[in-house]
Amino acid sequence: MKRRPTPVQQARAERELGTAVGCTERCRYCARSVLIDSADDLEVVGEAADGDEAITLARSTRADVVLMDIRMPGTDGLAATRAIASDDDLAGVKVLVLTTFEIDEYVIEAIRAGASGFIGKGVEPSALLDAIRVVAAGEALLSPKATQALIAGFPAQPDTGLPVPSTRLDVLTPREREVVALVATGLSNDAIAERLYVSPLTAKTHVNRVMMKLGARDRAQLVVIAYQTGLVRPPS
Repeated sequence: MKRRPTPVQQARAERELGTAVGCTERCRYCARSVLIDSADDLEVVGEAADGDEAITLARSTRADVVLMDIRMPGTDGLAATRAIASDDDLAGVKVLVLTTFEIDEYVIEAIRAGASGFIGKGVEPSALLDAIRVVAAGEALLSPKATQALIAGFPAQPDTGLPVPSTRLDVLTPREREVVALVATGLSNDAIAERLYVSPLTAKTHVNRVMMKLGARDRAQLVVIAYQTGLVRPPS
């Protein structure tokens, strides 16, 4: 459902991050929307009650981030995510999946569908707002529980849509391989910078470079590549 911005919101729009919210409940203005709009740098540009509405909303608003519920009537959140991610006209729209189902099949399917982030519904409000900002900035986000499920799911989920030969990493320098391995553990650019004793900007440059070299869409795909090529192995 499209929400008309107030005059104040219209004045702030150019410096706000637009967020579209896909809810399981058909409501005029759900609690998550109220939370998001309470942040000075975020604005809800619309709400959707099912996957088809979410796709239409993404196309009409060009939101920076779509907060997507996996379980929605009709076209579900995974199918809607796949449609948004595969649409070249929506290349700038990021999808953050919000669900109670942080288990391997959903994590892997969400990433395969093109999601840039995956976070549980039980997170603190501040964590949800931060997650939207992280995804809008072009970084992938997986909650700790989702990351564990993703790692554990690789042995049972061989078909993740990416080639697996370790020679794929031959284009990387030793430092770049180290960066990919750190990304695979879920570290942010700032955390990687601390680990490698470099500046956050240098860490970000390394991450962007390896994404380009490996043809990865985002950091989530770097996680997939790291485990599929054997650079990082799931814990026994």
